[in-house]
Amino acid sequence: MTEEFSVPEQTCALCPRLAAFRADNRAAHPDWHNGPVDSFGPLGAELLVIGLAPGLQGANKTGRPFTGDYAGDLLYATLSGHGYAKGTYDKHRGDGLELVNARITNAVRCVPPQNKPIGSEVSNCLPFLAREIAAMPNLKAMLCLGLLSHNATLRGLGFKQSAFKFGHGSVHDLPDTGAVLVDSYHCSRYNTNTGRLTVEMFDAVFDTLDGILAGA
Repeated sequence: MTEEFSVPEQTCALCPRLAAFRADNRAAHPDWHNGPVDSFGPLGAELLVIGLAPGLQGANKTGRPFTGDYAGDLLYATLSGHGYAKGTYDKHRGDGLELVNARITNAVRCVPPQNKPIGSEVSNCLPFLAREIAAMPNLKAMLCLGLLSHNATLRGLGFKQSAFKFGHGSVHDLPDTGAVLVDSYHCSRYNTNTGRLTVEMFDAVFDTLDGILAGA
């Protein structure tokens, strides 16, 4: 099985606003990725981390999720600290970093203006997320970073959002999926600067994930 299913075509026009924003950025920064961002990590992983969308000067620039911005600094440091990544994270796709038993994707695959996708854009990307989840045979846990990721994942899997309330550190059993959904505030600079999410809080979420994957 190949991984091409997990991301739209580079010329994807499902979301006119996002396609126009990509084109503007391509004109201003022709050396950037400026396209839908593919997932990172093996399909055989037990853990899937689901973010919001590519950052303008992060994944949209580098072409790898959470690579090149502050959110990636915290995420990859935490993944490495818990054994889900090996090698050196150096903020570019060719740094040689590898994920171990983990995979990273985004609910929306293209960078949105002001980092805020609209409802139709989330809906247009749901089939890509749903197919990706279905193609992970060993999946045991999904870590949703933020409310939008939480809601998109539930919708993609056919669950009612009202049945699974978002809460930092919450663990939701998803019937008939073989996996649980774990919530965290997004590891953005804004959340850490305001104290909404601390390094210790984020680390504790991964302690929970460690226990789930270990069968505790």
